[in-house]
Amino acid sequence: MDQNPYRRKPSPISTTTTGGSNPLPTSELLPMKFLSFGTLKLTRTFTTCLILFSVLLAFSMIFHHHPSDPNRVMGFAEARVLDGRDYSNVTATNDSNDSDRLLGGLLATGFDEATCLSRYQSSLYRKPSPYKPSPYLLSKLRSYETLHKRCGPGTEPYKKALTQLDQDHIDNNGECKYVVWVSFSGLGNRILSLASVFLYALLTDRVLLVDRGKDMEDLFCEPFPDMSWLLPLDFPLTSQFDGLNQDSSRCYGHMLKNHVVDNDKTLSHLYLHLVHDYGDHDKMFFCQGDQTFIGKVPWLVVKTDNYFVPSLWLIPGFDEELDKLFPQKETVFHHLGRYLFHPTNQVWGLVTRYYEAYLSNADEKIGIQVRVFDVGAGPFQHVMDQISSCTRKEKLLPEVDTVIERSRRVTIPKKHKAVLVTSLNSGYSENLKSMYWEYPTLTGEIIGVHQPSQEGYQQTEKKMHNGKALAEMYLLSMTDSLVTSAWSTFGYVAQGLGGLKPWILYKPENRTAPDPACGRAMSMEPCFHAPPFYDCKAKTGVDTGKLVPHVRHCEDMSWGLKLV
Repeated sequence: MDQNPYRRKPSPISTTTTGGSNPLPTSELLPMKFLSFGTLKLTRTFTTCLILFSVLLAFSMIFHHHPSDPNRVMGFAEARVLDGRDYSNVTATNDSNDSDRLLGGLLATGFDEATCLSRYQSSLYRKPSPYKPSPYLLSKLRSYETLHKRCGPGTEPYKKALTQLDQDHIDNNGECKYVVWVSFSGLGNRILSLASVFLYALLTDRVLLVDRGKDMEDLFCEPFPDMSWLLPLDFPLTSQFDGLNQDSSRCYGHMLKNHVVDNDKTLSHLYLHLVHDYGDHDKMFFCQGDQTFIGKVPWLVVKTDNYFVPSLWLIPGFDEELDKLFPQKETVFHHLGRYLFHPTNQVWGLVTRYYEAYLSNADEKIGIQVRVFDVGAGPFQHVMDQISSCTRKEKLLPEVDTVIERSRRVTIPKKHKAVLVTSLNSGYSENLKSMYWEYPTLTGEIIGVHQPSQEGYQQTEKKMHNGKALAEMYLLSMTDSLVTSAWSTFGYVAQGLGGLKPWILYKPENRTAPDPACGRAMSMEPCFHAPPFYDCKAKTGVDTGKLVPHVRHCEDMSWGLKLV
């Protein structure tokens, strides 16, 4: 059988006219065959091109599509750190610029981006900050990075400085001076105290070295280019850190109290006890005259659980420099926190996966940070009442419609709000979740309530506990509005990183919800819980919250100090 269709015998039907009476001549039949074949070939070609075009268009939409909200991140899955893919190119969306990526110039370039994804990706999860760092601060940070690289661990100046630790006193200072931060207390306290010590290092031209404790290197990336900020494991004084206290022989307050400070001699090292239980002699650290003596010592070891930045502004000589660094006084931790604290890839994965799953599609994100200091098993009804009262009065969350007949009416949802609750107890989020599931809102808004973890109690020394805590601080900082608990350093960190002025839930007394339930913070700055009340010049007690207009008492702690 002939397989070529053009050599087959023509059908009788195809070779006759419509009437079927006269066969068509062969000369007329052949052009019709080839015309039909050409039309078929053209149709096939056109169809193939159309399919290819559709495929190319689909790929174009996948790889070049932008979200309708410029502050939302496309492809959060790329931020995951457990699937073994290469993330070196996942740093920003197409519409981000270097200023946003580098946080207005706060961040230096030149890092291996894949080793710390959060450094350049964090800007993609928040709205651009309205608070811009001053050119003087940017210059100071670049100068510090140069100093840190020249004097950091392993360098010749560092090795020479180490030899001074074997001496009681030294005849002359070396090329570099150092301040060692001792890892101490809970995570929120550590973050705030470390930022304080770094600012002190900037003011005094010292190199900051960080005691890694049990988990610092597991939580945070290196913030400075080309040189580690971690104190080497073989540092000679490390074994003494746990035992440092007010009675240590090299404690500055102890030496003052016992009149053994010799202004004519320079100590090789000095311990500064700035923990919340410090005494009047320890607080002399905040006096200008004492800073003159302290400034000569090449090695300072600091243990603190305080955000002592507000009191640095009350030291003559520091205040003018601080004014140039931070013309907007309330931006100190906002800038230094975003500069210093970049979660490691493991912690960043916790942040991005949760954000993608529960927060990314919401029209508005509300953060509620609950820290309860009452003794006993929660949740407590008075705390729940306080949360409800605050969020409704301040129009953060809508009222629910409890009238059954009225709730059956068909409403068109206006907005989807995602509520992120962080607490050691799951009861508060479960209560909110049940309420917004069982009843519709009067506004028609859809409310989703989410809580990443519920650890039950604070577990300061556990790595995973602290990793989750850091992830939750970052998630809270990505919300649009924030409610925090009085006295909580956890909340202070979140509001500072996010540039948010929160509503503060006032501390309840006698297990009764306060009225009002909350109040708006004066600024996004953390509160210094244990400030000195001493006039160094007059050598007498004074209310340090009334000396300058930009250092005031805190809303949540009447004796505390904060920048405004």
